[in-house]
Amino acid sequence: MIAKRIPMDKATLHFILEHANSDVHSLMLQAAKFPEVDMPLAVRQITGMQKVKNKIPTFYACKNLLYPVKLSLEQSSSEITAKHKSALCEGNVLADLTGGFGVDAYFFSFRFDNIIYVEKDPELCRLAEHNFKALNRKNITVINDTAENFLKKTDSVSWIFLDPARRTESGKKAVLFSDCEPNTVNLADELLSKTGHVMVKLSPMIDISVLCRELRNITEIQIVAVENECKEVIAILTDKASDAISIKTIHFPNSKPAETLDFDLNDEHNAVVRYADEVKTYLYEPNAAVLKSGAFKLTGERFGIDKLHINSHLYTSDRMDSDFPGRIFLVEKVYDFSKNSLKELQAEVKKSNITVRNFPVSVNELRKKLKISEGGYIYLFATTLKDGKKVLICCRKAK
Repeated sequence: MIAKRIPMDKATLHFILEHANSDVHSLMLQAAKFPEVDMPLAVRQITGMQKVKNKIPTFYACKNLLYPVKLSLEQSSSEITAKHKSALCEGNVLADLTGGFGVDAYFFSFRFDNIIYVEKDPELCRLAEHNFKALNRKNITVINDTAENFLKKTDSVSWIFLDPARRTESGKKAVLFSDCEPNTVNLADELLSKTGHVMVKLSPMIDISVLCRELRNITEIQIVAVENECKEVIAILTDKASDAISIKTIHFPNSKPAETLDFDLNDEHNAVVRYADEVKTYLYEPNAAVLKSGAFKLTGERFGIDKLHINSHLYTSDRMDSDFPGRIFLVEKVYDFSKNSLKELQAEVKKSNITVRNFPVSVNELRKKLKISEGGYIYLFATTLKDGKKVLICCRKAK
């Protein structure tokens, strides 16, 4: 055992289950009414349950789980991204050197004979040891130590996983390797001396070119988006250098099959893009993972569609390709950015979803200018064409 179990009496547990959907701030103000309840623990539990209800439904379903402070929950993987990472590897032993709330370790445990959960925070270790038992995962060993110390003492393992803490000392979100803990760049040699396979979860804001330049022995980069929001960038390192880095994008839309686009950096470099002279029947908008990957030329070449402008990252075609990784719209009308054309648009469109791409006016400014309310089934894309002309493309969803 790491330390004694965190106590929770029956009164506190009953209170938590009774108030699982209540406002936690109101509960704190009512603490005097419930002297038999450990209110700080109850509030932490209720806050945790509310945060994982949709993010990690498997954990939410286990009513005996104990939850950490808010930050550890915010930084933890979601169930859909943790399952995706676990599907990328398997073997005898995986060492998770940044255990945290234990979501990744839990899902990895179904793919490996043994999981070593390493975490420097003793409180998180106590929670993890309790939670893994509650979740009936008997093949996870909890170790309270730093990643650096563990590496010095351990033998070889099948895989190593890291999710470096991405917060600066001031509490701001960190992107650079030098601001993360542990610093994966500094640890790379020691990591690869212990295993042939390293998986690193990185900030969705990281620059892919910086990642490729600073972290050696990368063979694959995966960019994961959920409901069109980029959630994770995953780098896979091996003990053998690769001539070309494989890029894989995967997007999990809501209630739809996953969208993927696979390529390597040479493919994008060598791709030839065509630019459209006009907006055609369909407008194509790549999903967030594809946009993050930088496959702007390759997307047009791979699907035989024309780009509107070098910086717009929107495409057009007279045919519809339902395999396209993103949204497809049926174009109804194209308005220029002249005063008369905008008056015509105002008369014809009263409600719309507005997207701005390579355009000098923000969404809020444009909505205010046009006096168009938000929502509905009409989509307006404000963008720039090949010749520099500013337009608003009115369309409806085709996919």
